[in-house]
Amino acid sequence: MTSNSLRDADIASVLHPYTNLATHPARGPLVIARGQGVRVFDEAGKDYIEGMSGLWCTALGFSEPRLIEAARRQMETLPFYHLFNHKAHAPAIRLAEKLIGLAPVPMSKVFFANSGSEANDTAIKLCWYVNNALGRPEKKKIISRAKAYHGVTLATASLTHLPNNQRDFDLPMARVLKADCPHHYRFGLQGESEEDFSSRLAGNLEKLILEEGPDTVAAFFAEPVMGAGGVIVPPAGYFPKIQAVLKKYDVLLIVDEIITGFGRTGQMFGCQTFGIEPDMISLAKALSSAYAPISALMVNERIFKAMQLESEKIGIFGHGYTYSAHPLGTAVALETLAIYEERDILGHVQKVAPHFQKRLRSFASHPLVGEARGVGLIGALELVADKQTRANFDPTLGIGAKLVAAAEQEGVILRAMAGDAIAFSPPLIITEAEIDEMFARFAKAFEKIAAQLG
Repeated sequence: MTSNSLRDADIASVLHPYTNLATHPARGPLVIARGQGVRVFDEAGKDYIEGMSGLWCTALGFSEPRLIEAARRQMETLPFYHLFNHKAHAPAIRLAEKLIGLAPVPMSKVFFANSGSEANDTAIKLCWYVNNALGRPEKKKIISRAKAYHGVTLATASLTHLPNNQRDFDLPMARVLKADCPHHYRFGLQGESEEDFSSRLAGNLEKLILEEGPDTVAAFFAEPVMGAGGVIVPPAGYFPKIQAVLKKYDVLLIVDEIITGFGRTGQMFGCQTFGIEPDMISLAKALSSAYAPISALMVNERIFKAMQLESEKIGIFGHGYTYSAHPLGTAVALETLAIYEERDILGHVQKVAPHFQKRLRSFASHPLVGEARGVGLIGALELVADKQTRANFDPTLGIGAKLVAAAEQEGVILRAMAGDAIAFSPPLIITEAEIDEMFARFAKAFEKIAAQLG
């Protein structure tokens, strides 16, 4: 197909996620033809530094031959099998064993799915299943936080407290509660330290649980760093204070490591970076460097024992997907984890992350930047109309989207998040020279937009 025929075919037949469906026919797609390292190339051969690792996921870049070979080998050996009804295959067993060994806190079992949404949806179902097993039929409410992102299924989109993920989908569903967003820059009181802010949020959480009734609240979902909500890094003392409240009222902590898992924050897991001790951990994205769809949910022994009890009573654990633990995904994930270890990807992230954060924070003094924030190889610049008052731009102006479009013209792909926050999350293999080039391209786009705004 020619470039024009591909564009026309896309407009005629493809339904695009996270896209303005009304404007797409006029705008059309950017058709990406190939990838190499941290770059992707369009049909005309123009290169773009992928500053978002695709969708926070392509940790090893876009041309890792070992992952391609792992997929080929597995497809030749066993292209499909499943884990239903006491069946198994070697890649699934070995990957589960590897993940249990890597877990930041003791975990008992791994359930495999295909996306982060499915992993988190499974976690919600298990909260209900386990509390039925424990004779607590009323303990079913799930808490997530304002600006959280946990997926787009009916259940997980209910936990995703971003307006466009719920608006006109008739969400959220019942049993979902909303806690405070832990963004000190936006929601801290004047003169309130980060520690005091964290204490206030923990107090508000306890108040919410008591108002609802501790015997009705099952679990609290949290991302170590809130991704789609604007790359929000937790304030000092936040997770220890929150966990104390959850333990007091026997509320499960489910940690969504879908973005932060496997090195993004400079540790293997965000749990290790921020001192979090979860009951369940959901994983996806960098688990296979996005070369094959796969996700995982790790559960601790307490949860598994309750699941066993209920399965014994019913006669079966009635949950699973056709492609749970697909041989292709599990084989590619195993090879991905081997590469992380053999090439010391964590060490590389720790080496280049200070430079990444320095370049990111060099924009903090810009008149249009309210806050530059991040950790490891993830960060964001929050744009503001008034630096002193922290006033946001009118959302109808779409300033963040315009800046991202200008950056694309300069050859760097980024993402505009809620509140005109521009997110950066490049492949973990990025070098310091490539970091410099990425920010140089971004700076050209930023100055164009700044000039337009006067």
